[in-house]
Amino acid sequence: MKVEDFDLLAKTVKERSGLVLSKDKAYLLETRLMPVARKHGLKGLDELSDQVRRRNETLIGDITEAMTTNESLFFRDNKPFDQFKAAVLPGLMKARESQKRVRIWSAACSSGQEPYSLSMLIKEEGSKLADWRFDITATDISMEMINKAKAGIYTQFEVQRGLPITLLIKYFKQNGDKWILDSAIRSMVQFKPFNLLESLSGMGQFDIVFCRNVLIYFDQPTKGKVLDGIANQLADD
Repeated sequence: MKVEDFDLLAKTVKERSGLVLSKDKAYLLETRLMPVARKHGLKGLDELSDQVRRRNETLIGDITEAMTTNESLFFRDNKPFDQFKAAVLPGLMKARESQKRVRIWSAACSSGQEPYSLSMLIKEEGSKLADWRFDITATDISMEMINKAKAGIYTQFEVQRGLPITLLIKYFKQNGDKWILDSAIRSMVQFKPFNLLESLSGMGQFDIVFCRNVLIYFDQPTKGKVLDGIANQLADD
């Protein structure tokens, strides 16, 4: 890949998504963008770069989609979910006793495993939370990931990664080589596309924000901007 093409594509991706690509990530551009080039009938990344220079917005959207699609898994790293159940949730139940309502945001939710993990944890609390309302909003920049998350259909490989067998049996039904999440769990989450580089003011106020495995791709000023925005959307306590 030509240096000027890499610089152009890396700049475009950063402007649209915040993702920072160093020179040693040229292979990542080639791996993910060659299918995009073929989709648009282009011979390679040089022709793709020419189209970017001509501000082909449809193509630029597909480039952003391809570069920001990342994997996820259920109960990723365990610790944040353990803390949610053992410390955060009991504290909020005391603080929100009068309203009995909690708003949670799963930012950069990818294919939905994080917000659905939270939904299952809440559901497992049973009668303790029976008269509580939990609003879970899950967002991602990738429309492809949002659609996958909404469907709640996962492969055998995906459900084997982090999901306890007891929850798999309880909340999923097998259909061939796929597993379909229970509609009651899916209905607890509202998915919508959102770019963290945009203003967060329209998101409303939240009690809890999960923003994980996305800031690592941003440079320091972008991290600061996103975290400041999230802090402004958190309830005072």
